[in-house]
Amino acid sequence: MRIALAIARKELSLYFTTPWAYGVFTAMVALSSFFFVGLLERFQQVQEMARRTNWSQLPEDFTAYRNLTDGVVVQLWGIVIIITLFVAPFLSMRLFAEEKRNKTFELLMTAPVRPIEIVLGKYLGGVGIICATLGLTLVFPMVLSAFGKADSGTALEWSTVLLGYGGILLWGATCMAVGMFISALTESQMLAAFLTFAVLLPWMLLSGVAQGAEEPARSVLMYLSFDAQLQNLLKGILDVKSFVFFASVIVFSLVLTHRTVEARRWVS
Repeated sequence: MRIALAIARKELSLYFTTPWAYGVFTAMVALSSFFFVGLLERFQQVQEMARRTNWSQLPEDFTAYRNLTDGVVVQLWGIVIIITLFVAPFLSMRLFAEEKRNKTFELLMTAPVRPIEIVLGKYLGGVGIICATLGLTLVFPMVLSAFGKADSGTALEWSTVLLGYGGILLWGATCMAVGMFISALTESQMLAAFLTFAVLLPWMLLSGVAQGAEEPARSVLMYLSFDAQLQNLLKGILDVKSFVFFASVIVFSLVLTHRTVEARRWVS
């Protein structure tokens, strides 16, 4: 494990010494800020409508805007998940593809390091950078907590906020695991990013396909859908099945990456 952690530190240092990571940070903050301001404006509009009339006279969809947690943060987390779908492939694409492009992969294979240590080290480094990227979005609920008001005295339900944020981190870790496996298959970083996105997007949209399917296919597709698994977490509902599902995808991706690296070692 010591070697894996050393590799993780090396990966993190490589991320933070290149402008690419800071470009991703900027994109995450800029996009999240844009949608955050839009959600706040919408929340204020609905609140004003409720003051002029009554909540019972408003459409049922507007009930989420009764509080800042459901009206702003939960919806913001849903948007951050979509942004992560685009950001994660560009963070994971270099994990192995860059080593192959720079012809340092063969040197890494001849080092006294086991393939599993390489895989775990690179994955931990990738998880570190995705956590740093997603960590920037915590500033938005903090702003609401500092300046927002509620009849209950607390502007946000932090249990819901943090559980939803935990779901986002789990989603980011899953994207990195899938992206790392695809990165291990090619030496082209852009191809790795494109293929990762091409795998994650349909996987995310399985819940839409499931709506028109018959049982038992509907239940299977709903269980396999990333979007369906994330919904309860975003709403603050602790669902053990979701954690098991994402953990399974991560472990399966790491196993596939390990087998790919191990096979390349024998070829080398």
